[in-house]
Amino acid sequence: MRYYLIAGEASGDLHGANLIRAIREQDPEAEFRAWGGDLMAEAGADIVKHYRDLAFMGFVDVVKNLGTILGNLKFCKRDITAFQPDRLVLIDYPGINLRVARWARPAGYDITYYITPQIWAWHTSRVHQIKANVDRLLVILPFEEAFFARYDVKANFVGHPLLDVVREAESATERPFATTDEPIVALLPGSRRQEITVGLSIMLAAAARHPEYRYVIAGAPAQDRSFYEELIAAAATRPPRLEVVHGQTYDLLLSAHAAMVTSGTATLETALFGVPQVVCYRGNWLNYQIAKRLVATRIKYISLVNLVMDAPVVPELIQEAFNPENLATHLEEILGGPVRKKQLAELRLLREKLGDGGAAQRAAAAIVT
Repeated sequence: MRYYLIAGEASGDLHGANLIRAIREQDPEAEFRAWGGDLMAEAGADIVKHYRDLAFMGFVDVVKNLGTILGNLKFCKRDITAFQPDRLVLIDYPGINLRVARWARPAGYDITYYITPQIWAWHTSRVHQIKANVDRLLVILPFEEAFFARYDVKANFVGHPLLDVVREAESATERPFATTDEPIVALLPGSRRQEITVGLSIMLAAAARHPEYRYVIAGAPAQDRSFYEELIAAAATRPPRLEVVHGQTYDLLLSAHAAMVTSGTATLETALFGVPQVVCYRGNWLNYQIAKRLVATRIKYISLVNLVMDAPVVPELIQEAFNPENLATHLEEILGGPVRKKQLAELRLLREKLGDGGAAQRAAAAIVT
């Protein structure tokens, strides 16, 4: 069969790649065309739009780039029509994917939404769009089945795909960052230029207050090393032992003692590796004010770790609270002592709560049959 997948971010590229491999196991003659990235290309998809060209962050950024976004949507519709897939698979990325689903439904395409957008936090009304336009809904967080059931929408919990990714990394025999005398603190400042530019300087200033550690920045796949080097050079303060690595985030987390993480999928990745963390977020003022009003009555936390556990397992520093002083204080608490021990215990419970792995295989079986 022919499969058209749409993913618009690095995490979607990762999970899309694993889904492609799982589908091919069940459908050896499968053909794949996709929006995604290098990982999906390596898995065998013909990539027609790379996610690095699609990363618009927040309401203001979207408005500024509305012409480009609408142009991408028109291209997508033409490309799907030309390819005529047997299965259309949408992976998160609601800004485009919900619109594609609404267009594709009357055209008669078979539509799967794998890793649904977080409408339980943002736009609950979108559940009606999903109900009307999606054939199968495959969710990855344990509470999402119950959420959709409240609206008479059948959703299948397939498990979280990060579990398999983490276990594969843990099975590797090499530990590039493993040292006995030099504990590492990982810095994960995000994947988009805007959030990295804002957050990395604050992380570096906080790190400088604990100079006895080795600090390693996990470079985002879509960002060049020179971008990080320019930000580091411009930082007012930074720790003495600092480096940037690309393509080694999981190797880094396997050996990290603690981490500072920008809110997003990386918070859950870090947690599944059992690394104590402080979650950080500072966005455009207008974006934040709009977001706060949209989600304040629906969710208590911004990090996936706390949302899944329904408890403040990891500290969240948001907007003005995300500053060098606060971050340094919270970092000190997770570097050692009772706060660190408590978080480690709760991270083990989180991993148990997310299931046994095999999400891509279960999703592939649902899509292929």
